[in-house]
Amino acid sequence: MGKIKLNNIRVHAWHGCLKEESIIGSDYRVDLEVHADLSVPSKTDKLSDTVDYVHLNTIIKEEMDIKSKLLEHVAKRILDRIFMEIPKIKSAEISVSKINPPIGGDVESVSVTLSAKNE
Repeated sequence: MGKIKLNNIRVHAWHGCLKEESIIGSDYRVDLEVHADLSVPSKTDKLSDTVDYVHLNTIIKEEMDIKSKLLEHVAKRILDRIFMEIPKIKSAEISVSKINPPIGGDVESVSVTLSAKNE
């Protein structure tokens, strides 16, 4: 078993419960860690034998582009799609962070982290 990590994916998206958030949007950071059997690609050196992190990044960007009220919802959608499209992945953990959230204080970010197994 091995892991692939995508760190600090930066996107601008329109998630939130406030009307202004769906109009102006906010900056987000996404961190993803997936676990898969990497023994074959470590020997073959073939992209087709591994988990393509370009595909993972595309899923994240496309799902972040769909408005959600809650970070929990968008994180779950990303995990569901990853498992549906990339069956080689056995488990994953994702953190979605809203940078400078509108919560009436000086807060760098708020984050939601979800973990799941591909069943």
